Amino acid sequence: IVCEQPNNTFSKVKYSFVKNTFLTKAFRKFTKKRYLSYIKALDKIMNNEEKFIIQIVDNFYLVEHVVDFLKKRKIRTNCYIQFFYHSYPPFFDNQKANYFFESIDELVLLTYKSYLAHKEYYTALPTKVSILHNGIDNKKFFKIENSTKDQLKEQFDVKDKKIFVWCSQDRPKKGLHIILEAWKNISIKYNNVELWIIGCEPKQEQEGVKFLGRIPNEDIALYLQSADCYLFSSLCQEGFPLSLTEALHSGCYCIASNVGGVSEVVQNGRFGKLIEAPHFIANWEDAIIEFIEQPLNFDSLPENLYTTDSWNLGMNEIIEKAKSRLD
Repeated sequence: IVCEQPNNTFSKVKYSFVKNTFLTKAFRKFTKKRYLSYIKALDKIMNNEEKFIIQIVDNFYLVEHVVDFLKKRKIRTNCYIQFFYHSYPPFFDNQKANYFFESIDELVLLTYKSYLAHKEYYTALPTKVSILHNGIDNKKFFKIENSTKDQLKEQFDVKDKKIFVWCSQDRPKKGLHIILEAWKNISIKYNNVELWIIGCEPKQEQEGVKFLGRIPNEDIALYLQSADCYLFSSLCQEGFPLSLTEALHSGCYCIASNVGGVSEVVQNGRFGKLIEAPHFIANWEDAIIEFIEQPLNFDSLPENLYTTDSWNLGMNEIIEKAKSRLD
């Protein structure tokens, strides 16, 4: 792994650390060689005899510098570059994209829908493509028995209430303002419901809403397992949202915006309710009321779907195919 030195490292993993001192920052700014420290760190672990699979994650501009370095070392043909893109929409315009896609050997996307978006947007897409869904820890996020759920609700003092959860950073594109507006009418119609907001600081006090602030990742599972319904109100083109995946595995009834790759996560409504026009408050009100009064029936998420184990299998398969192409 080529990176800045982290607080914790993985055992049995070889690192080449990127220097990020005041002097290296000043040098990069003065020379405009933004990625020089990465190239130097990469150079320390490369040689001319072996073959390498190089995986670059999300940094489009780093690719050009890596390719130039490999060509100068005359080892480009010994290397297979996989670019992992963890968003959804195409990044470059057509003019810049052609050089980028010709520079890499494989583009790895989060969803097939993202591939279709790329295929339709670009006049040419000259690279191989693979799909690798995100995975979550299903040993932590899993559906619990109803009796255990009742006990958790009792601990949270919400035993006789239907609990809704919204969990994200508080940015306009995440749609919290839409949910809070919809909740005004929900709280008037029903007194046995409560909305938990996780991940942002308290806003103006509102009936039936609890702002829980930031919760440690290791504790979020308890809140999702206690909840009845998860609201995913994103207003942007999501890649493969982990929070929604965690809620599905925790047994929540999920109501989600149909944006980006979300419909692929819930398999076009097989595992949850999709809001086709998430910018309209009334659509959220209707979906919430539907859940309270007459919820739809969805298939349970298969235990091994979208898990770290399935991700590892998918990653290993992608690597093995790359090795065969280098042989």
